[in-house]
Amino acid sequence: MELLFLFISALITLILLINYLKNNKKIIYYMGWLSVIIFFLILIYNGKQIKAEFILLTNSINEPAFLQSVLNGEEVILTEKMLDVPLVAQLPELPRGCEVTSLAMLLQYEGIEVDKMELAKNVKKDPTPKTIRHGVISFGNPHDGFVGDMYSFNNPGYGVYHRPIAELASTYLPNKIIDLTGNDFEEVIKHINRDSPVWVIANTTFKTLPDSLFETWETPTGKVKITYKEHSVVVTGYDEQFIYFNDPLANEKNRKIPKENFIAAWEQMGKQAIVVE
Repeated sequence: MELLFLFISALITLILLINYLKNNKKIIYYMGWLSVIIFFLILIYNGKQIKAEFILLTNSINEPAFLQSVLNGEEVILTEKMLDVPLVAQLPELPRGCEVTSLAMLLQYEGIEVDKMELAKNVKKDPTPKTIRHGVISFGNPHDGFVGDMYSFNNPGYGVYHRPIAELASTYLPNKIIDLTGNDFEEVIKHINRDSPVWVIANTTFKTLPDSLFETWETPTGKVKITYKEHSVVVTGYDEQFIYFNDPLANEKNRKIPKENFIAAWEQMGKQAIVVE
């Protein structure tokens, strides 16, 4: 298409030159207007590319590399982004229900009318009971399903990780759930830039935890290392200094934590994240 516009422009230029030499003002007038029309057609056709280059020009080139998104195939450096995601509190009904409550926020943002209690009922469970023999703890595997009691601290319980949450989300939005687990945080940022909040697993302190706060369980599908500080939130935005998120436990919308601390906590918990495509 660009070659076609270039050919037409060259042809018009040639015609204008010939008629200028012949002093044919009428032809020059009409061909001049045709040149203006073609100019605006080229401008419209390349609008997205021009927009991308304008953003690149107006934003600082010194921002961290992970604060980037893709606009029409071009890398665009952004310095901040904030999404308006519905806030849902897990308490008092779900003392251990941060994962499904955060999923409720994600789905509600996408226009799905579902509440945390429905998700709590439908999320896959690992029914393995907790036992301790000779100092060895046996319990369920959060990679396989929710472990223990979600509704009360009176009984043993823990939580659930990304895979069962992604499976549950897919029942509401088939073929639209992307499991970002294992990717760098840059992928989370990219989806925020595309107006998609991201469900993640971090911890309640939002910084790196000492090894003393972890323990290892035997489960039916292998050993798993866990911490009772595990927590799930929905990432809603970022700027140069902070990561913003909806915290279902603190019942706080767009809570902010220094980005280095938040990312370190997220990485320590296995870089777990899911998003709606």
